Amino acid sequence: MTRKLVVDGTEIEVEDGTTLMHACEAAGAEIPRFCYHERLSIAGNCRMCLVEVEGSPKPIASCAMLVNDLPPNRDGSPKKIFTTSKVARKAREGVMEFLLLNHPLDCPICDQGGECDLQDQAMAFGLGGSRYDENKRAVEDKYIGPLIKTHMTRCIHCTRCVRFMTEIAGVEELGLIGRGEDAEITTYLEKGILSEMSANAVDLCPVGALTHRPWAHNARPWELKKTESIDVMDAVGSAIRIDTRGREVMRILPRNNDAVNEEWISDKTRHVVDGLKAQRLDRPYVRKNGRLVAATWTEAMDAVAQRLKSTTPSRIGAIAGDLAGAEEMFALRELMAGLGVVNLDCRQAGEALDPAIGRAGYVFNSTIEGIEAADAIMIIGANPRLDAPVLNARIRKRWRQGGLLVGVIGEAADLGYSYNHLGRSPAALQQFVDHAPPAKVRPMFILGANALARPDGAAILALAAQAAHSLGVIKDGWNGFNILHTTAARVAGLDLRFVPGPNGLTAAQMAAGGVDVVFNLGADEIDIAPGAFVIYQGSHGDRGANRADVILPGSAYTEKSATFANTEGRAQQTVRAVFPPGEAREDWTILRALSAEIGRPLPFDTLEQLRAKMYAAAPDLAAINMVRPVDPKALATLAERTGTIRDEPFRSPVRDFYLTNPIARASQIMAELSALRHAASAKTLSAAE
Repeated sequence: MTRKLVVDGTEIEVEDGTTLMHACEAAGAEIPRFCYHERLSIAGNCRMCLVEVEGSPKPIASCAMLVNDLPPNRDGSPKKIFTTSKVARKAREGVMEFLLLNHPLDCPICDQGGECDLQDQAMAFGLGGSRYDENKRAVEDKYIGPLIKTHMTRCIHCTRCVRFMTEIAGVEELGLIGRGEDAEITTYLEKGILSEMSANAVDLCPVGALTHRPWAHNARPWELKKTESIDVMDAVGSAIRIDTRGREVMRILPRNNDAVNEEWISDKTRHVVDGLKAQRLDRPYVRKNGRLVAATWTEAMDAVAQRLKSTTPSRIGAIAGDLAGAEEMFALRELMAGLGVVNLDCRQAGEALDPAIGRAGYVFNSTIEGIEAADAIMIIGANPRLDAPVLNARIRKRWRQGGLLVGVIGEAADLGYSYNHLGRSPAALQQFVDHAPPAKVRPMFILGANALARPDGAAILALAAQAAHSLGVIKDGWNGFNILHTTAARVAGLDLRFVPGPNGLTAAQMAAGGVDVVFNLGADEIDIAPGAFVIYQGSHGDRGANRADVILPGSAYTEKSATFANTEGRAQQTVRAVFPPGEAREDWTILRALSAEIGRPLPFDTLEQLRAKMYAAAPDLAAINMVRPVDPKALATLAERTGTIRDEPFRSPVRDFYLTNPIARASQIMAELSALRHAASAKTLSAAE
């Protein structure tokens, strides 16, 4: 049913259930607001959105009233709403005057200055002065963790932060206590907030009461160059904005992408910035007499070329790491193919994923947005809160809507929503293989990729496919069989077939001593046994660099244009925001130069030429920002496989959320968060005992 309204003289027709605010905006009116946010519940706290409604004795908060709540006119004519009338303007000026009554007006020293809603709306809708001479109220600042700096005297009690923590993040750790002039927002016990998404509350704060502690007083917004890019801290591929000043990354903020991350990012994504500057490899190194010494590019390239040319191809291997872009993986694959090397692997964790079966066997088939269409979700061998916090928030969003049944097979953990714990081992999954299809219309499986890294990973994948078919997870018009990856590079590596060729060795076999030369492309989560000659190409001095015999300094994701495919198979590209430090270079250019040094130059000289050949080899990577439909027949092939399954419980692959990759491990802020989490866990364990 629709209703007609007249907004500032413009007649419009809107659906029942539309708020007056949205109806006015549909007519082209500008409605100020502080407490209202489209992804949070309606609070109606700030009253800044007041409008005049014909026949109403007082102005109405447009965010909290629906069009169908308006009483009809006696003559049946459409209701008239005025957003710029004298009554509406005076009401907003009065509200703004009250909001600024206790505000300290410290804009010159406030980190929110330049991007503050209060500043903007005070100019547009407020008075030029105040009629109040009383002393301002002061509120003590609260400690709520190493990420959020509080200035609670600035707070206008819009409760956006409270609602975000409760509704989106799923942790009820912020609340409002007291009444009237004594009201204040706090964590009650003033402890650090234990949420992987807590810093999003700073973006929501409209007045600067919450600001980012790690980059406090570092820069003003107008000093920063803004670059739109993609996050690689997990496999979600969240849209981000990288703000830089000169050659330094100053901060990372979220961008809106309703299909992937909406407008949220994890705390690791946001505050890993200092890790981009620490422990950097900024020049080549060559090991001499047991020690790594600085070298020139010529010396390092000569050492690598001589070793590759003098080694039998069957004794050479290449391992791609978790943060490698598709371009460098393709270049390395082509370089190894020119040498006749078949020992390639992008699965350093050892997942039993075979790209030859088809893409449906290793991506999040329903898409992240498709979570909102599911009415039953079974999580197998995964902890979405740690594996992909933003994706977990999407599950919680669907759960809050009601009618969602969630089951978990694996470790019991606080996911932010209720679920039925079905068991810890694959035996709990076995009972669903011959189960009758449930009444649920759209059931979904979320299978953790690292649950497939066990020795029986292939058998578990086949078992999950069998159970999925029995439960109707895969049927006409719906494919709810989903693999949840934890690393940004994995799907693109599988798309590029960066896996062992005929009789080739896996990453684990290569690391155990199966080859004499290992080309390590940023693989820092695997231990390579003594004996092999290791060529490490990466950006940070982490585990891989410590084991290397030659180090070729590459670029971090903020320093190159690279393609990544997220867990749902959506190809996205990072954009270079700054240049690599020192003598470090973009990764694909290093491999192109090395191929010429070996005498087998790769057939491309520019990034465009490389991508043209890469797209020909992996067409799915050419569909930028799109999810191509996949053929579910691959899942039928998986279901036909058999294998022996071990009766061992699933273990979460992410033991420390804040220290999962070399950039994060180089970050002091991530170390503080990790220590905070461990201290809280130890305290909880002690109390339980």
